[in-house]
Amino acid sequence: MKLGVLTSGGDAPGMNAAIRAVTRSAIYRGYEVVGFERGFDGLIQNSWRKLETISVSEIIHKGGTILKTARSKDFMTEEGMKKALRTLETLKIKNLVIIGGDGSFRGAKELADHGLNVMGIPGTIDNDLSYTDYTIGFDTAVNTVTAAVEKIIDTSLSHERNTIIEVMGRDCGDIATYTGISTGAELVLIPEIKTDLNTIFRKIKSNNKRGKLQSIIIKAEGFHMKTEELAGLIKQETGTEARVVVLGYLQRGGEPTTGDRILASRMGAEAVRLISDGLQNRCVGIQNNNLVNMPVDKAIGYQKDYDSALNQLADILSI
Repeated sequence: MKLGVLTSGGDAPGMNAAIRAVTRSAIYRGYEVVGFERGFDGLIQNSWRKLETISVSEIIHKGGTILKTARSKDFMTEEGMKKALRTLETLKIKNLVIIGGDGSFRGAKELADHGLNVMGIPGTIDNDLSYTDYTIGFDTAVNTVTAAVEKIIDTSLSHERNTIIEVMGRDCGDIATYTGISTGAELVLIPEIKTDLNTIFRKIKSNNKRGKLQSIIIKAEGFHMKTEELAGLIKQETGTEARVVVLGYLQRGGEPTTGDRILASRMGAEAVRLISDGLQNRCVGIQNNNLVNMPVDKAIGYQKDYDSALNQLADILSI
């Protein structure tokens, strides 16, 4: 029996912990494990290595992914899919664990439609897969951003100026919301809520009247206005400067937190258990701290109403 594993899309702290859990759980259950390098490109280019228990020693604490990752344009073509399937057929691999985000799961569905059994593990810092409460890498990213924001607050206070800190989150504002609460930011701007710009200006003016000459604004990249444009409008409407800090790829790096290591370990072992039990084409998730699984196509299309309670909390606590 053979089982393949790959990481795809943006890297997330905890991916190595998931690889480790998949590998050791699979070996424990009698599988040989093959790790494909650089995501779906590894399938196309027949780039792989056998994973043993020693292969995944001393990686649980490391950020990034030992299998490397990439976004594969070739995989989206018919020729690329044929090459990927040929590699899997040659290696006699019928089960593949895919660790990644929404795009990776869509690739998984394509393979499932061609007869492969796939298991998806959610690895993305944005926490933007609705079927699961948390994704691997999110907790670490929030802690990384929180530490960075706290340093920025020091200089913002010293110079008495506003600072807009742009964080990742194209469609999901969870990093911004969680960081906003944990750092006491004055404003949190996310794609799920179209905040009236006048609300932003009033908040800054109110702070100034109270003698608070600086405001920290946490803005998700998917908010409906460009960061530099917002900074210009703040200066125009409030008469106070707004500096911009874009944290960028800093958010993806670093050692995974204990929470992400445990989450990745649980999900990795669960994916292998599902394969061993004969389940087909599922995605592993967590809800109310209980492991769950869902068909790949449903996991991709799963929608839930946005819960604004945390965003409201951030607003209340910032008065």
